Amino acid sequence: MVITVFGSTGFMGKELVKQALFKYHHVRAYGRQVHTTNYTPSDRLVTYPGTLFDDKQVLNALTGAEAVLTALESLSDGVDKTRSLGIKHIIAQMKNAGVKRIVAIGGMGILPIEGGKLLMEDPSFPPDLLPIAMEDRLVFDQLKASELEWTFMAPPPIKDASPTGNYIVAKNSLPDPNNNYVNSGDLALFMVNEMQRKDFLSARVGISN
Repeated sequence: MVITVFGSTGFMGKELVKQALFKYHHVRAYGRQVHTTNYTPSDRLVTYPGTLFDDKQVLNALTGAEAVLTALESLSDGVDKTRSLGIKHIIAQMKNAGVKRIVAIGGMGILPIEGGKLLMEDPSFPPDLLPIAMEDRLVFDQLKASELEWTFMAPPPIKDASPTGNYIVAKNSLPDPNNNYVNSGDLALFMVNEMQRKDFLSARVGISN
């Protein structure tokens, strides 16, 4: 498959690129600093420099692609809206390019818990994580409102570590057991596999090592 990866210069984005290449996909890495990012060399990797808010550049990176992986990041200051505004532009240009499949990364705060509320709404949820969780909720709402084939990952804290292949996933809920962390390699591995399998369409996915 031809895959466009947004947020490709962060540690999760680079892991998505790595795992997609390992699975023999053709990868388009999109971002402002892609030319200076140390990717695994491959003749199946093409870099697309650009910003999330330039619709022409985003459309160019999407035209001819078959799927999208996103690892957009926002600061936890409550002001940075990169994740929610970025996904808005990506969704719009996916429609223009005729690309239907997207697997995106959010956080575990948007998973439902007992009582019909979200984890982020529970009093025990860390206050310093609320700004990011609010961003994730906006992304989730936009994905739900789109006509795309979407899957929204809701991981716990991500550990910068290689894939083990040993992880637990759950549809629209926290995994059980939940060790409250996931390796970046395992998260990326699952996302690349799910991109094709489509076992979790229109769903949030909890994951844990």
